[in-house]
Amino acid sequence: MTTDQQVVLITGTRKGIGRFLAERFAHSGALVEGCSREPPDWSLEGYTHHLADVADEAQVKAMMTSIARRHGRLDIVINNAGVAAMNHSLLTPIASLDRIFDTNVRGTFLVCREAARLMQRRRFGRIVNVSTVAVPLRLEGEALYAASKSAVETLTRILAREFGPLGITVNAIGPTPIETDLIRGVPPDKIQKIVDSLAIRRLGRFEDVANVIDFFVRPESEYVTGQVIYLGGVS
Repeated sequence: MTTDQQVVLITGTRKGIGRFLAERFAHSGALVEGCSREPPDWSLEGYTHHLADVADEAQVKAMMTSIARRHGRLDIVINNAGVAAMNHSLLTPIASLDRIFDTNVRGTFLVCREAARLMQRRRFGRIVNVSTVAVPLRLEGEALYAASKSAVETLTRILAREFGPLGITVNAIGPTPIETDLIRGVPPDKIQKIVDSLAIRRLGRFEDVANVIDFFVRPESEYVTGQVIYLGGVS
């Protein structure tokens, strides 16, 4: 079925930022597709959920096939799915590296690649990848997480060049810590140290992330690509 409604795919929608964005786009009238490895405990009109691991190529391809079959298009992708770990490098098991890079790097690449294959049919697409201020702040204890998101930023800049001729923009946003499950296991003094390093000294909010994403995905932002915007005044 072909639709004139905007079709949006957001990864990692079971909770946190992903769920907030799914609700925001759905309430604006978009047809929203989302995914996670476990089912969500909520439902939403205009929203379709896929049980999919973004690091699994077959599952990502199946999800894109489903979207193409039902909508005939894909306009916006937000690569929100991600995992983090905070630990000194000497105490970090190699299993953490595999887990973090599989989701953050492999997953982002697979979704970008398969989304672009669908988007290029209409010569239009907006891809937004999620990075973190842990990259420019070079936070101790986050070597693997920051390294994986550095890879996402490089991927973003190169894909922007590769996908530009197809009418697809690729940008990234680097949020500050936000009150989600991702930081609930981090000691409060560590979070406060990060906040104190920002130009605007507070935790981030879902609305802060959505504001930048709104800018990146506007049709008028067709000349904005390969950019990474950090929140909180980090440069």
